[in-house]
Amino acid sequence: MLRLTEIKLPLDHAEEELRSSILKRLQIGDGDLLRVEIFKRSYDARKKGNIVLVYVVDVEVKNDRSLLKRFKKNPHILETPDMNYRPVIKTANSTSNTNNNNNTSITDRPIVIGMGPCGIFAALLLAQMGLRPIVLERGKSVRDRSVDTFGFWVKGRLNPESNAQYGEGGAGTFSDGKLYSRVGDPQHYGRKVLTELVKAGASAEILYINKPHIGTYRLVKIVQQMREEIVRLGGEVRFESRVVDITIDRDSLDPDLLQSGQMRGVHLATGEFLPSKHVVLAVGHSSRDTFEMLFDRGVYIEAKPFSIGFRVEHPQALIDQCRFGEQAGHELLGAADYKLVHHCANGRAVYSFCMCPGGKVVAAASEPGRLVTNGMSEYARNESNANSAIVVGITPEDYPENPLAGIALQRDLEARAFELGGRNYNAPGQLIGDFLAGQASTELGSVTPSYTPGVRLCDLGTSLPDFAIEALKEAIPAFDKQIHGFAMNDAILTGVETRTSSPIRIKRNDLFQSLNTIGLFPAGEGAGYAGGILSAGIDGIRVAEAVALSMVRCSQ
Repeated sequence: MLRLTEIKLPLDHAEEELRSSILKRLQIGDGDLLRVEIFKRSYDARKKGNIVLVYVVDVEVKNDRSLLKRFKKNPHILETPDMNYRPVIKTANSTSNTNNNNNTSITDRPIVIGMGPCGIFAALLLAQMGLRPIVLERGKSVRDRSVDTFGFWVKGRLNPESNAQYGEGGAGTFSDGKLYSRVGDPQHYGRKVLTELVKAGASAEILYINKPHIGTYRLVKIVQQMREEIVRLGGEVRFESRVVDITIDRDSLDPDLLQSGQMRGVHLATGEFLPSKHVVLAVGHSSRDTFEMLFDRGVYIEAKPFSIGFRVEHPQALIDQCRFGEQAGHELLGAADYKLVHHCANGRAVYSFCMCPGGKVVAAASEPGRLVTNGMSEYARNESNANSAIVVGITPEDYPENPLAGIALQRDLEARAFELGGRNYNAPGQLIGDFLAGQASTELGSVTPSYTPGVRLCDLGTSLPDFAIEALKEAIPAFDKQIHGFAMNDAILTGVETRTSSPIRIKRNDLFQSLNTIGLFPAGEGAGYAGGILSAGIDGIRVAEAVALSMVRCSQ
């Protein structure tokens, strides 16, 4: 098949226009075009009011070899890459085909800690290869967890082990289900992620629309289906199974890899010990007690950059009008999003993050006495407000004491927000006009905040370090030049956003194992190797392959 890129058509084009454009591009007759598949559909909104759709299509044609030769200098006519996934090993229990000759029987069982997107895909791939993983999730099943999370949003009663951060599905379950990423993916693992999500019940449109999303409520059923598939293939999933310690044999040495210990197993809060020499650590960015335990056990950890800031809410209609003009509201465009960045005079970068069109700001705390926000949307994205994090980048130079100092900073800011909100999980909020003027807000304007349990108006100027407040005050007017109305007086800021990414990295080597611990495979957002559902799923696949190959080596 051939892949054609950059086919541009009007927003309201007739169906046959796409076929006509393909025939014209390839200079062939209608009878030579056998099949058309849309690989991607996006839009170009740079000319407001004249928005065009942009297609990437895969086509089956007669004489494709001769066409490739004729258009060999055309960068928009290429051979369709092979995106079929092939496991790296095949065991006696495997259900998948592979080009690999590793047809072996393995009795050891890998352990996957955490059942966010990274852990789910790591476990699914291990199960598909017949390796019968044991999955340990500290929180509850996705349906039980949803009851606790929504209960917290309504009543302000936090369950520290079952919330927007902890439980089956991970933090992404309550954050719109965005499925796009900027990570390099030469092996097309992202296609494997999307395909498995469709198998589990996601709409097939996620395979081809630009910036696909699933929506929070739809994710609940999809996550449950994927878990059932892992179990069907021989895996085991345990909920409310918190790992409180690990056993590392520090007498084991691999001088070639400079590793100074071998994983032997994990200890649960119940007192149970599960032996395993292959442990996938996919705990997410908020498992602070786990990070502290790993640090105490000598696992190599280093601090990494992350970002802090607020959630900002505007009328969705304002964003739609600014981005799409008179074509706002078109069904193929949906609710408009944005991506903004500003480099400040004080050397800081401020950028939008996790933009949720037609969504709401949600309570994402996981520790008592601390408050943190996130954003989410349903599939329809039809709420009245648009929200996004606007955050300031910080680096380990801002918290240099030790590798876990970023966690201490997060906790301090979240405790401060809890105090400003009134100590009942109401969030501190401020109108943008008042924030820029440096005065506390006393009443709402035309924008009603969506955060529940509620918002307590105040002065957010004390909620973040001075350098962050200074940078945000400079960036907001700069963003207004790109989206007119961004700095509107009545837009609402809600604090605080601190969980943009993990504040630590559990470094790994080329075999995806911890730098100093054989058999420990740090993975996903918590380990500092992903940022979102898609990239976390991709990393889960990569790590599962590394575990499988390691298990084959150990069995030989």
